[in-house]
Amino acid sequence: MNTVNADPAELAKFSELAHRWWDTESEFRPLHQINPLRLNWIDGLAPLAGKRVLDIGCGGGILSDSMARKGAEVTGIDLAAKALRVAQLHALEASTTGVTYREISAEAMAEEQPASFDVVTCMEMLEHVPDPASVVKACAQLVKPDGWVFFSTINRNAKAFLMAIVGAEYVLQMIPRGTHEYAKLIKPSELASYCRSAGLELGLTRGLEHNPLTQRYWLSDDTSVNYMISTRKL
Repeated sequence: MNTVNADPAELAKFSELAHRWWDTESEFRPLHQINPLRLNWIDGLAPLAGKRVLDIGCGGGILSDSMARKGAEVTGIDLAAKALRVAQLHALEASTTGVTYREISAEAMAEEQPASFDVVTCMEMLEHVPDPASVVKACAQLVKPDGWVFFSTINRNAKAFLMAIVGAEYVLQMIPRGTHEYAKLIKPSELASYCRSAGLELGLTRGLEHNPLTQRYWLSDDTSVNYMISTRKL
């Protein structure tokens, strides 16, 4: 029996909000605000122009669309059908070329198209699946030898609980309550272990910080809450 590595409640949560993905004042405002930082960090390490890119857990396509606008040939995949329809509609409305979307899991895509992509991104997704190590393994299978895989997720500690869950969801109401479950958050050491087991060589790690008063986001060396990690296929 082939069970899909996805939580139905998580898919329902993001499908329910699908129509709001491209509203920059909606629950997805933080994603729009951090997207230039993520995009430029990825593009700085693995210049996207002319690359074949896979965006796993693409949702409404915020990162996928921006990578395509950098000149990449992007495939965005997700299991939330409504979010994918929103992503496709936005690509049509914005006349974004070089981006396509598919409803397929990372694991199924890895079986279908192994070693096919120059760059694989998996951002803000690992903390929403039952088996994050399985997704990391699929990323490693999907990328070409010497290709790049980028992850972003949230650390699991008291500070992250206070800032990413209590602060962001309940106090500031920046994102919907219940977006993140503390037990599903991932320590950098755990993600590093998943990467090494999958044959990915660890590269740079960057923290993503936020000042709720000024609404400013920036990259730093502080990985205690939100963080990104770059890896290469050995």
